[in-house]
Amino acid sequence: MNHEAWQLIFDKYRIKSHSFQKIPFIITAEQIKSVTKQFRRTADREVRVLCKQDTRESRPLVFQQEGLFVLPIRNGTYAIVKGDGYVDIPEITSEVQKYRSPLDFQLDTSLVGNSEMQHLDFAFASGLIPTFIDDKSLVLTIRGRKYTPQFDFFVKQAKITAIGVQTEVDAGYEGKAQVILIEAKNFKTDNTIIRQLYYPFRQWQTHTKKPVKTLFFEKRANHYFIWEFQFKDEHDYNSIELIQSARFEIVCNYQDDSSERI
Repeated sequence: MNHEAWQLIFDKYRIKSHSFQKIPFIITAEQIKSVTKQFRRTADREVRVLCKQDTRESRPLVFQQEGLFVLPIRNGTYAIVKGDGYVDIPEITSEVQKYRSPLDFQLDTSLVGNSEMQHLDFAFASGLIPTFIDDKSLVLTIRGRKYTPQFDFFVKQAKITAIGVQTEVDAGYEGKAQVILIEAKNFKTDNTIIRQLYYPFRQWQTHTKKPVKTLFFEKRANHYFIWEFQFKDEHDYNSIELIQSARFEIVCNYQDDSSERI
């Protein structure tokens, strides 16, 4: 963890004395670099690493103690914000559902490696994603990194403007009546920064009149976990709420019920 680096940054710019109730504290990559250049470890001086705080627990101590989190707002500029920037990913305790896929042949290439994208691709190819969201018209149309247009939003009373921020979705699908964006993990996640769902949601809203829905996806052992979230108010970063969730075991036609995928 880069606790010491961020403590020096907070001390240098007197961030603790900032009035966060009015506006976030804006800091640039150059300001961060000027303080952290003395450190040898990449984790203590690389801006991208310092500002990657994807869970509540991954925040440096000073952020945890002061109830703060960091958001990119433009290329090379960040906002340090007061509030809870994270959403809980609740454990799914309902019974595992066996999903019978229409696939009648094995996808050998989906068994190579253990990446989030490959598990997501298999879940889509097997028909699980379209079935979960009840839309058989979905096709893969979004993947990789893009940059956001300008949009405004609020964290409590603090107004934030983001423009040209790099986003990445693990997969995005368009159907006749909706767009589905997915953030995928291949490990258990207790919470995640809302930005990973919110920024792509706002970004793709500007490019389509269709409703944009956001899913969070996990692959653990031979089970597939899916959560659907929505934002009650598109301008409120913290208006995220859980709509539905379920966990599945995929069984293909070429398998019997006792078969297990890797």
